[in-house]
Amino acid sequence: MAVPAATRSGGIPEPPWLGIYLNDHLAAATAGLVLARRMTRGHRRSAYGGELARLTAQFAQDRRSLLWCMASLDIPVRRAKVYAARVAGRATRLAPGGRPRRRSGVNTLVGLEALRMGVEGKALLWRSLLAVAVHDTRLRTDRLADLLERAGRQLTALDSLHARAASALLSSRAPG
Repeated sequence: MAVPAATRSGGIPEPPWLGIYLNDHLAAATAGLVLARRMTRGHRRSAYGGELARLTAQFAQDRRSLLWCMASLDIPVRRAKVYAARVAGRATRLAPGGRPRRRSGVNTLVGLEALRMGVEGKALLWRSLLAVAVHDTRLRTDRLADLLERAGRQLTALDSLHARAASALLSSRAPG
């Protein structure tokens, strides 16, 4: 027996792609949060620590906001995707032989780039949900607009951190 599709507030069936799309973003948000937390721990005492801690707290709030959107739309969380993202996020810190990687300037630069790509994707998510919210009253456009603005501020902060990290890495090279 077929299970009826979830419906929007107006009784229109929910498109199946929306659940896939949101669960994919949830998996990416989970992996990004694992990376941000690891970077924050690794830079606790560095010049980047405070800004990374602030961004990590915002990333956690943004992930909760995505879960709120999914609940509002009656979209179930695909726990297998979330679990796989957590495992993948942890596995990326291992060097060959299963040893944890040591923090380096290159790792910091690449980590900041990965976080930036994640925030760019998140900004696109909020834009997509704003487009859905025009037709679906279960989503709050004001909240989504705030999340989109915050993603813009996060990109600016990550660009600043990246510029500082790149400058520090390149200026540390021995002449010659």
